[in-house]
Amino acid sequence: MQGAIKEWPKALQPREKLRLEGARSLSDAELLAIFLRVGVRGKSAVDLAQDLLQAFGSLAALLTASLQEISRHHGIGLSKWSQIQAAYELVKRSLEENIQTSAALTSPQQLKAFLQTQIGRLPHEVFLCLYLDSQNCLIECQELFRGSITQTAVYPREILKEALNRNASALIVAHNHPSGNPLPSAADIALTESLHTALQLVDIPLLDHCIVSHGGFFSFFDSGLINQAKNESDY
Repeated sequence: MQGAIKEWPKALQPREKLRLEGARSLSDAELLAIFLRVGVRGKSAVDLAQDLLQAFGSLAALLTASLQEISRHHGIGLSKWSQIQAAYELVKRSLEENIQTSAALTSPQQLKAFLQTQIGRLPHEVFLCLYLDSQNCLIECQELFRGSITQTAVYPREILKEALNRNASALIVAHNHPSGNPLPSAADIALTESLHTALQLVDIPLLDHCIVSHGGFFSFFDSGLINQAKNESDY
């Protein structure tokens, strides 16, 4: 639709549409336009949002874009980038809060969403440890190792030490594959076996090892590569 948004019919203006029909009724561009607030000369905020989504290829890619990447687009600078990043950080914190306050790891989909937002689109490899209490609620999510785009040095003894320091009753580990392929390498499989064995010595079960990419997800438990017995209450 042409013209400034304030000149549009009320029912089509993103904020009014949000008020009348709820957030689910808005397109990605309309939701993004609410954060952008204003467009640029000749383009409404919705038009600008559509251009950004097209340029980055997806909403997820836009949300994780750096200031340098997003500033290449006319009308987008530190202020708008900051608004987008603040919105994305709220989503990440909400997901983390959910698994801290309930046995949310009973939901594989919730775990997947949490890990995707944390590390799914990072350009470098990161290894996370999710320390769980006896009810499988999250004690802490810790970034324990960070590496290059192809390799991370992970030491089971460090993971064991950190788990004991937090009095963890169980553990889930995760890392990302910036290449986009979430399938485990031979090194990933060897690490999982080594970590599983080390944790058994102190009676801390390794519930899963998850590999995340920007478009994929792999679970060692779901694939049968971790033969960890679980109670019916476990995820």
